[in-house]
Amino acid sequence: MVPTPSDAPHLPRSAPIDAYGNGGFAFADMSHRGSLLCLPDAIWAWPVTKAAEIDEYTLSRVFAAANSIDSLIIGTGTDVWIAPNRLREALRTVHVGLDSMQTGPAIRTYNIMIGERRRVAAALIAVP
Repeated sequence: MVPTPSDAPHLPRSAPIDAYGNGGFAFADMSHRGSLLCLPDAIWAWPVTKAAEIDEYTLSRVFAAANSIDSLIIGTGTDVWIAPNRLREALRTVHVGLDSMQTGPAIRTYNIMIGERRRVAAALIAVP
C-alpha cells in the first residue's frame, strides 16, 4: 500500500515549534501552513481550523498513541475553549491528561515539556 500524503508525517519525530502565525508554523527547519498535531514520534498536518471541531475523531492519532503520551496540550487558536466532559473522560480512560489554552501559550508549554523530555503531545490550531 502506498501511503497518501495524510498517511505520512511532516517529520518522523517530535520537535520544538520555532515560530507560529500567518496561518502556520515553523519547526525543524521546515514550515507548514495549517494546524499541527505533534506526537512523541511524529508531527502531522491536522485538519482542524476551529476548536468546535476538536473531538475523539480529530484526535484519533492521540488515542492510538496514548501509551506513549502522558499529557495533551490543545492550542485553540485565539479562542478560549473548554473541552467537553465526554472528551476529557475519553482521554482520562486512556490515561492522557488534557490542558487547553490559546495556541501561543500552548506552544510555549509544549516546547518546555519536550525540552524536559516529557511524554507530551500537542494539537495546535493555526492562528492568522
